[in-house]
Amino acid sequence: MERSNPRYDPAVLPTDDPAGRTGARRATLVEVAARAGVSKSLASLVIRGAPGPGAASRDAVLRAAAELDYRPDPAAKRLREHRSRMLGVVFDAGDPFHADLLEAVYPAAEQRGYEVVLGARVPSHSEQRVVEALVRSRCEGLMLISATAAPADLQALGARLPVIVVAHRGEGVDGVRVADTRGAAAAVDLLVSLGHRRIRHVDGGTHPGAAERRRGYRAAMRRHGLEPDVVRGDQTEESGVRAARELLHSRDGVTAVFAGNDRCAVGVLDTLRRAGVEVPGELSIVGYDDSRLARLTHVDLTTIAQDAREMARLAVEALVARLDGEDPDGPPRDLLLTPHLVERGTTGPAVS
Repeated sequence: MERSNPRYDPAVLPTDDPAGRTGARRATLVEVAARAGVSKSLASLVIRGAPGPGAASRDAVLRAAAELDYRPDPAAKRLREHRSRMLGVVFDAGDPFHADLLEAVYPAAEQRGYEVVLGARVPSHSEQRVVEALVRSRCEGLMLISATAAPADLQALGARLPVIVVAHRGEGVDGVRVADTRGAAAAVDLLVSLGHRRIRHVDGGTHPGAAERRRGYRAAMRRHGLEPDVVRGDQTEESGVRAARELLHSRDGVTAVFAGNDRCAVGVLDTLRRAGVEVPGELSIVGYDDSRLARLTHVDLTTIAQDAREMARLAVEALVARLDGEDPDGPPRDLLLTPHLVERGTTGPAVS
């Protein structure tokens, strides 16, 4: 049973108070109405900015609210509405692109009157456990960044509450993503334009978006009359390290690497530089995401950018449309954005 600690009871902690008192509690709307000499219902209309009250009553209520330092209690409002107005977000704790998305989710949710509750996927805490914890916390809708659940499980979850998947297709629920096949093709096209012919792809294995990027890479290579060369990865720095070590051991004439994401690309880059390989002098590298990792000065990674801000905004808007009755029962939507190439310092002409 949870017990309160009197040392940390908000009711007895000092607070700023216009009358100079310590230990002041939050003023109530009843007290504001009493000081203004109006009814509680009229005071409520003024505080909410609703039409009806006259100028004199409005001035009296606002003056009383300022004198009492009255602040509406959003939690009480949600309780009256039987709404939590909370959105749960599931993400990978170690992924820099997920951090970029989260940074954009907060203002998008706040603009629509919602709060954000985070749930991190870690090796010891599965996506299913994170989701159930967010549901128990009364989250009204869920945003799953790079969801790992099977399509049937996503659909079952979507039957319980609004769900949107970010960074790959929703599979029976709403989704927002970039056209990964196009992004991979742009990476290949850049490298080919620089004279590269042996371009290796370190893919993302079974991770979200990996199949589309792999497919886009293969199609682009064949369009240029080149033989695809795919090495299995898993979108982590460690998979990039392994791929780079294999490359150093065999080389096989490879002059460029297209990695499944920025984390993998950084693993490749760091390993090659430590081995004395000049990048891009001897070998070029392209990542995927344009995460904060790629933008670090000492990394300066050429990459395929996903617009994290726009993805977050669209994901929040889609959830709110389901929750606030704008589109409560429409069919699942697949919101598709166009990726774009960001050239930096890890790509250059192929060595002849």
